[in-house]
Amino acid sequence: MRLIRSLVRTLVIADKEWIQIKRDTRSLALSIFLPMFLIILFGYALNMDVKRVSTAVFDQDRSWFSRSFLENFSHTEYISIYKYVDDYQEIDSLINSGKISMAIVLPGDFSKRFNSGRPADVQLVVNGSDSTSAMISIGYVKAIIFDFNRRLKLDELRGLGISGIKMPVDIKSRIWYNSELKSKNFIIPGNIVIIMAIISALITSLTISREWERGTMETLITTPVRKHEVFFGKLIPYVLIALFDVVLTVSCGYFVFDVPLEGSFLELLLISLLFLVGTSSLGIMISSAAKSQVLAVQMSMIITYLPSLFLSDYIFPVRNMPIFVQLVTYVVPAKYLIYVMKSIALKGVGFTLLWTQILFLFIYALVVGLISMKKLSLKLAE
Repeated sequence: MRLIRSLVRTLVIADKEWIQIKRDTRSLALSIFLPMFLIILFGYALNMDVKRVSTAVFDQDRSWFSRSFLENFSHTEYISIYKYVDDYQEIDSLINSGKISMAIVLPGDFSKRFNSGRPADVQLVVNGSDSTSAMISIGYVKAIIFDFNRRLKLDELRGLGISGIKMPVDIKSRIWYNSELKSKNFIIPGNIVIIMAIISALITSLTISREWERGTMETLITTPVRKHEVFFGKLIPYVLIALFDVVLTVSCGYFVFDVPLEGSFLELLLISLLFLVGTSSLGIMISSAAKSQVLAVQMSMIITYLPSLFLSDYIFPVRNMPIFVQLVTYVVPAKYLIYVMKSIALKGVGFTLLWTQILFLFIYALVVGLISMKKLSLKLAE
């Protein structure tokens, strides 16, 4: 009987909170449609595929052979010849203005050295301010030059009557789970987790602080409710809204950006529910501590956004970080859900291979929930 009364009080508080949510239509619309808008915006804006690298060419040789060599860079989607220049000053100006990312420089004796049997040097000037793109661009150029050298040597051997040449080692690549190596297939699942971590904590961070600011907390304190009833009553409506956001954002990724969903959508929702309980509990804990809506919003943004982005193994590999930073990443729930999201969407795995991440999310939700209930005060400040 006591349990039933407690459940009834919890549902009454949840109903009261839902009425408050419906009255604030702008916040409700924002919490529902903002995640989908952000997924669409960032889905198109964030692209880590390095293609059509803008390149200048400084051909000091101007021979038939140099033109034949440079022709190899004109028929690829990875290199885009922006302009032929006449000196290094023009290269420096184009790089500084952002019009090119690198330049290919052929010396004046390029063809002469080749015809004499000596190595023909090629200089590559690269903008290193973006080290990742620079390294990828250098790799593109090396691959094109390697293919050019291979064809020259094969033609030379055929001219000597040697045919049927076989390479001693041949690589047969087979890419699993993201065969086209599209960056959106791992960027969008990560975006969904980052956005949901922020939104779920943000909308719940206003619950208790709003009660204090409007003076309705005193009324709530006079009722025969307990901490856990207030906690779950406040938590339930926002978790359901956030779960609906997960459905919208995952559907958007699937239908708009063609991100695959190889695994079970139901399993993804259930694990996401565990994640949302933890992040929403964090929002209530922030709201209880701040007692000011402005401060609660600022705290929730800082506490959720920065760790979720930088310490979740989303963009920056955790294994490359110092040991003490790696230890901190274990308390970032986004790290586990990003792994789950990628595994279910791209690999099609299920609960049996994700039990470690599920366990960590459960522990996080339990610990943060208990701290939130302990932090929740139903007493007037003296």
